[in-house]
Amino acid sequence: MVVVGAGLAGVICAQTLRRAGVPVAVLDRGRRIGGRMATRRVDRRPVDLGASYLTAADPGVVAVVEDWRRRGLARPWTDTFAVAGSPATTGPLRWGTPFGLRSLVEDLAEGLEVTSGITVDSVRRHGDGWLVGDRPARAVVLAMPDPQAHRLLDESTRVDLPTAAEFEPVLALVATWPDRTWDFDGLFVNDHPVLAWVADDGRRRGDDAPVLVAHSTPGFAAGHLDARAAAKPAVIGAVRVVWGVRAPTATLIHRWTFARPSGARPQPYALTDHQLGLCGDGWAEKPRVEAAFLSGQSLGQALADRLDL
Repeated sequence: MVVVGAGLAGVICAQTLRRAGVPVAVLDRGRRIGGRMATRRVDRRPVDLGASYLTAADPGVVAVVEDWRRRGLARPWTDTFAVAGSPATTGPLRWGTPFGLRSLVEDLAEGLEVTSGITVDSVRRHGDGWLVGDRPARAVVLAMPDPQAHRLLDESTRVDLPTAAEFEPVLALVATWPDRTWDFDGLFVNDHPVLAWVADDGRRRGDDAPVLVAHSTPGFAAGHLDARAAAKPAVIGAVRVVWGVRAPTATLIHRWTFARPSGARPQPYALTDHQLGLCGDGWAEKPRVEAAFLSGQSLGQALADRLDL
């Protein structure tokens, strides 16, 4: 069978199938796996551009995170974030990663057959199975945001699936300074036209580098998806005004067209009678890294139970 998408959900789905004895190949259009747990090297250090951290409540996920901690792949970060103009907010422990969140997906992918840099343009029925592009498959998993998954399918196939969830865009700005002039781990910005969230990448990484990653509001991103360079000054200006920092010495901006689902779902995945599955953080009550993990794992288990080994 074939899993399309080598983000967290796709990788853990494929690994669950592999461990159950199901032969599985993973295809991904990116140069490296990770999906929205993407990491970019800036000044020779990793910076997380997509997901900002992970939390763990499910016992199985807790065990995986503890194993990462023992092996130096994950580290406790903080349970408290600042809120612009309001008291700080406390929540669950957030975990950061010394080598970037992508390193966790790469760790989970060990032993899998993954082909990167391949674009799948269609997924369609073929006899009793499927054609993924021109590759035959007995079953298919689309581990990606709904809008991307539905684009690959014809109308007759889409009718077997729940209505596609809407996803919000985000622009992610990486900004560096010569030294640290702020004191927060993460900052929520409410009711701002440009800025929604700022993460201290140095503190979540554990090296205290003076690097911030700012996420725009969906509304601002939607108006600038094709003009990231033009949007950069507004995001930089918002960070400077909200926190009072001087101009950064270096910046880059990344576009996430489908950054996060705007709604919630009670079911953890979709699976049709013809062995087409969808999974990811959009299949959850609340989108988060743990939700993507559990969605992929649950779908992998369901498919393994269905397929004759």
